[in-house]
Amino acid sequence: MRELKLMKGNEAIAHAAIRCGADGYFGYPITPQSEVMETLMAERPWESTGMVVLQAESEIASINMVYGGAGCGKRVLTSSSSPGVSLMQEGLTYLAGSELPCVIVNVVRGGPGLGTIQPAQSDYFQSVKGGGHGDYKLITLAPASVQEMADFVELSFDLAFKYRNPVMILSDGAIGQMMEKVELDEFKPRWTDEYIEQNHKWATMGKKKGDERSVITSVQLDASVQEDFNHKLQAKYREVEENEVRFEKIMCDDADYIFVAYGSSARICQKSIEIARAKGIKVGMLRPITLYPFPVKELQELAKQVKGMLSVELSAGQMVEDVRLAVNGKVPVEHYGRFGGIMHSPGEVVEALEQKIIGE
Repeated sequence: MRELKLMKGNEAIAHAAIRCGADGYFGYPITPQSEVMETLMAERPWESTGMVVLQAESEIASINMVYGGAGCGKRVLTSSSSPGVSLMQEGLTYLAGSELPCVIVNVVRGGPGLGTIQPAQSDYFQSVKGGGHGDYKLITLAPASVQEMADFVELSFDLAFKYRNPVMILSDGAIGQMMEKVELDEFKPRWTDEYIEQNHKWATMGKKKGDERSVITSVQLDASVQEDFNHKLQAKYREVEENEVRFEKIMCDDADYIFVAYGSSARICQKSIEIARAKGIKVGMLRPITLYPFPVKELQELAKQVKGMLSVELSAGQMVEDVRLAVNGKVPVEHYGRFGGIMHSPGEVVEALEQKIIGE
């Protein structure tokens, strides 16, 4: 039976991790996501479920602890905010290069640099495109509510282990700090070592007499071997793109114009739709739930129907590049955003639609 509670988005991440049987959390405090670790410390899951919760000495240390736990086949996660996730990039590319499953939560704040502690969506490139080196991708989920912050934790673990790939929950300071009602799942058991040995043969669980030890590494000194491995990764990403696209359509059936927005921007655009339709402007919204894989095919279908699209972001314009690539010039695509920690209002979004798309 699911339990109903009122909590912040960051708190929902922590409760969901405990309830879905996570084995370990390794993190370092940074605003506006510090409540994730604070809630885990307050809940003391090591006494109830055996989950390890550890404040590392830095974000670099925490992502490498995740690397170690993931290599043992455990459900492990970390969380941070923009500058902290920047420090994790080397560890993330190692995790991707070793094909290890884990979950990373990024509660984005304004930048660049240390920036502000206010909400932003300017880590899209870093998260969706892969901020580290090499041809790798992170499966990326973008919650737009506190409920999705909770629901996406277990979903992220499921996808991470299905594809042996790191999964990013890309949130923002507004979703992380806001309070809403949340239905939490029942407690699920953590995996036993026996389960891991039987089901995750790739995991390093120690060496028994006569057995061959599993070796976790991203090192390939032979270029041809490295190329073959990269072909394997690209085939996996194509499988992800074919099977794991998630999105929400709002009032698109009769729409002449489309907002494309995720996270807190999508919440704002829902009110913008009401304002626009009251003025006689038929507008709908496509909300990408997976930023990678991106809902390319759905945007291509909408491009056959509408007169233009407006990519609404809390950034100077990052997702808009993927929207333009998807529609391939079939309809005008413009960007509207506030950045540095400033949030747009619903009315501003409608004005941008009128000026940038309809005015054309």
